[in-house]
Amino acid sequence: MTPPPARRRRTAEGGVPAHNLPRRGAVRRAQAITTYGVGSLIAVDNESFIVSGLDKAEDSWRSDEAPRIHERRLARLLDVSHFRLPPASDDDSKDGMRVRRFPLMHSCPECTELQRHRDFNPPAGKSVCGTCEVDLVPSRFVVACEAGHLDEFPYWHWVHRSVERGATTTDRCDGQLRLRSSGRTSSLRSILVSCTCERAPQVSMEGSFRRNALKDLGLKCQGTRPWLGASASTKGCGLPLRTLQRGSSAVWQPVLKSALSIPPWSDGRADPLAEHWDALREYDNREHVEIYLKGVFKGQCPLPLDEVMALLDAEREEDPDGEAAPTFDHRYRALRNKEYERLRSGNDESEHSHDEQFVCETPLGDQSVLAPLGVTNPMLVKKLREVRALKAFTRLADPDSTTESKEMPLSDSSMRWLPAMEVRGEGVFLRLDEDRLGPWEKATAVAARTERIRTAHQRVLDQRAGDASQAVPSPVTPRMVLLHTLAHILINEWSLEAGYPAAALRERLYTADDMAGVLVYTATSDSAGSLGGLVAQGEPELLRRTIRSAVRRAEWCSSDPLCMETEVSGTGGTNLAACHACVMLPETSCEHNNILLDRALLVGTPDDAHVGFFGDVLNH
Repeated sequence: MTPPPARRRRTAEGGVPAHNLPRRGAVRRAQAITTYGVGSLIAVDNESFIVSGLDKAEDSWRSDEAPRIHERRLARLLDVSHFRLPPASDDDSKDGMRVRRFPLMHSCPECTELQRHRDFNPPAGKSVCGTCEVDLVPSRFVVACEAGHLDEFPYWHWVHRSVERGATTTDRCDGQLRLRSSGRTSSLRSILVSCTCERAPQVSMEGSFRRNALKDLGLKCQGTRPWLGASASTKGCGLPLRTLQRGSSAVWQPVLKSALSIPPWSDGRADPLAEHWDALREYDNREHVEIYLKGVFKGQCPLPLDEVMALLDAEREEDPDGEAAPTFDHRYRALRNKEYERLRSGNDESEHSHDEQFVCETPLGDQSVLAPLGVTNPMLVKKLREVRALKAFTRLADPDSTTESKEMPLSDSSMRWLPAMEVRGEGVFLRLDEDRLGPWEKATAVAARTERIRTAHQRVLDQRAGDASQAVPSPVTPRMVLLHTLAHILINEWSLEAGYPAAALRERLYTADDMAGVLVYTATSDSAGSLGGLVAQGEPELLRRTIRSAVRRAEWCSSDPLCMETEVSGTGGTNLAACHACVMLPETSCEHNNILLDRALLVGTPDDAHVGFFGDVLNH
């Protein structure tokens, strides 16, 4: 069932909740992680707000409306003790999530005045001009820097740039800013800003989105963080500012991390030692662990000592080998490695209680029918639980990057919890045959196509890092691009043949020198979650037909021959033969933002069919 909608409490500009004037809007719980998380902008009716931070002083998420959830592996990775669901309540007397008005600059379409919201003297509880009594319009433009700070667009500097370049606030005139639209076009040229001081001519907003437009005015980021309110300490940032539209996706992008609940942490029970694992990890000796537990629980430990030691050992198995202080990326990769091992080995339902949250079984059909396709050992994931946590957020993030940098934390102080969503579903896991995959990925033509994608992606990562020596290496390999594209065509095929909307299916890739697997699963909180339909698609004979149909469908694209023969595709050239008419998916379904795709590695090219891993399928 879909949880009750989260209620949002707006706050006054100074950060004090308007208890006597509650204004509310509703979003789904999942949107509070993926779309309207901390630091994001949200439009409610004709007004605009920013979601408040998680600091205790802000009290953005009330604990009585935000239940705790636990996922040991992910909590350890993110260095927190637990997670909290977004607050949700049908009771109008409760706050839900709090927000603040932003941007503060508003304009009146009647008198054309452009000023801060409070200067219009709106009636209590309304956002209207106190003189004209028409709805105020929040500023369409904001400015942000790559470090994650957000501020008002500097309209005064923009109007006076021709006569007082580099002026400070002490140089400000006494005029009144005005904003109007000429109505001639829908471009920025038709949005006109002027000042009644008449020292500067009327100017349009054209050119305000140039990369150096604000830098040329001598303006730099001041480190403003409006989601934390007036109490947030502001330090000059100094980075260049970029103009953005208030509703642009570049204003806020979440940094999400997820993990599947796998044994021995998937038995469905609450963790009685949730607050003690950090201390227990410091002990390698069984006797020391026993002494600690006796001291804390007075001899009445809720878990047997053998089970505690087994859980500690299982945690240490996920630590990367050979690294005293592994990086976050290495630890996240180790978490995926352990999931891959569990998906391969399975977890039969008959051996566990009904509360087991991870059930993965071998299909009953003859798996040899998949051998000609180069696919091996499919597994039916009849039950799975995934926790997706909002780790941080970015602004001005490159949509073609698979890594996160310059992350902005969700609070101004250290927090021992993070916002998260808990979803349950089902899926199909399959692997590619290493004996066939190895020779294929060493082929010259395959390596050449993959190298073009890798080079383009590395260029993007280098540009984003600023210093190529500090850039994250691109994860592109032949098997990675192959598995990624295969997952996309399977999702598209199941959305056509099995009745699942593509947005209800999701990929999870397991690719490395010793991994070549993909999990396609449903993990949604609505009716497309776990009804058994997707698991049925994993039976070998049906899976064989699905793969053959998906590969044949990928052979042709309505944009061919342009799509197949293009030298580069996607922003930055991070795709080859891939477009929205053939293999791209809804953003929520793809782990890599619809980049690093090439269907030629599936089906081959008109000049060389052997480039495609499934090229033989098309000939039989």
